[in-house]
Amino acid sequence: MSRIEVEGKIVGYSVDKGEASNEKGADYPPEEATVIRMHEKLERPEMLVGSTYKVKTPVSEHAMYVTINDIILNEGTEHEKRRPFEIFINSKNLDHYQWIVALTRIMSAVFRKGGDVTFLVDELKAVFDPRGGYWQPGGKFMPSIIAELGHIVERHLTDIGLLIPTEPSEEHKKMIEEKRADFEARGGQRDAFAKDKFPEGAQLCGKCNTAASVMMDGCLTCLNCGYSKCG
Repeated sequence: MSRIEVEGKIVGYSVDKGEASNEKGADYPPEEATVIRMHEKLERPEMLVGSTYKVKTPVSEHAMYVTINDIILNEGTEHEKRRPFEIFINSKNLDHYQWIVALTRIMSAVFRKGGDVTFLVDELKAVFDPRGGYWQPGGKFMPSIIAELGHIVERHLTDIGLLIPTEPSEEHKKMIEEKRADFEARGGQRDAFAKDKFPEGAQLCGKCNTAASVMMDGCLTCLNCGYSKCG
């Protein structure tokens, strides 16, 4: 800043509002000030977009329907984002009514709080039923209904772009296919109409919770995710 020398007597002064406003917004460009982010004081719009997922488990006679509604922030701009706003669970089974109401209210409050809500996925998936879990079609083990709800939230957050899907690399997929082909070749021919995705007698994998682990070369190897205790 250059120095200005005042030679005469100062008889008055005024504040340049243009410079003051520029200094105030120096760290925050005008376009950034209009970006709306998720926070708890954000009012609910008249209409929300969402998805409904059906959950049918062998531990309950009636199915559950999980609805997750999303709010669209900065619609029509380059900053447009879709974020979860509320969750509802509906079922004819009233045995779970109390914990359903409590859980959905807490989860909805966390959604509206903003920030990183992806931690809910791991917290829900880590819940185990003391009476034991159940098997899904395809051989995937679910430790509890809450854990399956965690998988549903994970799927939804992945669909809206809040979570990045973790898929095996091409090299990893190729290695799994080679191991599966090697195992099936050792076992001889199989029924062409067999519905089992993995060999009969396969054990539960400790990493992906799928009954796909078989003994190969003296080591238990998963044919679904490729996990092996031998490395």
